[in-house]
Amino acid sequence: MTIEEELFRKTKINFDKIVEYGFKKEKSLYKYSRNIMNNTFRVDIVIDNAGIVNGKVYDLSFGDEYTNFRIEDSSGSFVGQVRDEFKNLLKNIRSKCFTRENFIYEQSNRIAKAIEEKYGDEPEFEWEKFPGYATFRNKDSKKWYGIIMNIDKSKLCKISTGEIEIIDIKLDPEEIENLLKKEGFYPAYHMNKKSWITVILNDTISDENIMKLIEKSYSYTVVNKNSAKNEWIVPANPKYFDIEKALKENSTIMWKQSTDIKVNDIVYIYVAKPYSSIMYKFKVIEVNIPYEYKDKNIKMQKVMKIDLITRYKKGKLSFDKLKEFGINAIRGQRYMPINLSKYINEFEK
Repeated sequence: MTIEEELFRKTKINFDKIVEYGFKKEKSLYKYSRNIMNNTFRVDIVIDNAGIVNGKVYDLSFGDEYTNFRIEDSSGSFVGQVRDEFKNLLKNIRSKCFTRENFIYEQSNRIAKAIEEKYGDEPEFEWEKFPGYATFRNKDSKKWYGIIMNIDKSKLCKISTGEIEIIDIKLDPEEIENLLKKEGFYPAYHMNKKSWITVILNDTISDENIMKLIEKSYSYTVVNKNSAKNEWIVPANPKYFDIEKALKENSTIMWKQSTDIKVNDIVYIYVAKPYSSIMYKFKVIEVNIPYEYKDKNIKMQKVMKIDLITRYKKGKLSFDKLKEFGINAIRGQRYMPINLSKYINEFEK
């Protein structure tokens, strides 16, 4: 990567500003020159209509182009001074005539702006090691529905190279299978290939079509947080509690409660290994019941009374099936994704 490419990554040119700065337009190019280092060198900067910046340095004593400052291994105070002067001029032009962008590709920035306008979610740059990676997260459920990344194209296609930007989107597996037959779509990079897909952000796919796919991905993260009746997934470990044994005595059982759960909410019990499936559907009929454990080291907690609605066969709502709806872990009580709730309601009819 050249000095110019490095300094002007993720920037957008303002052509009015570069004219104000002193650039002269010649046909399709904008040109600017300045002497540096007590008039011993001249820097020529050329910017094309796409905003691509290129610079050259000339030794005025000999009239030749000076390139040593571009050689990474070249050292010494003189070479370093030329390099610093060149960089400082470019940085000044950047600060006066360019605006910062979050991403490299124009389409990436347009999509990020469209997401913010539609959902109010700004990109989150979460990894210091990968500063070009940004996630888009539903504010309510805290779940990702899109990830923009800058990678080498060889990661997607072995016969191609060069830096590109992509977005990973969560979709139905059947739709992913169909889209992979089309140009611009690839198996998900760094995500579950069964439920995510990679879209290249080089205008191969229109903004409108990408936003339609993002809308589907977003739907996997939506929860009924503000509804009168919420639905929850709650984990259970069969080593510590035998639900079937408890249900033989009564269809109503007591369960540890989160403060968010209300009467009439629906609770789906996910039973861990060896079942690894949602096995039961309950309705909450009473909440905030004080409960003191026999073990005095455990503080008093609140429990809820839940009444059985439905049993499910092992594997019907397996962990692999839940992954298709964006559930990659069930470590504690969590909201039920709307799409999964719709899926369950469909097969219950």
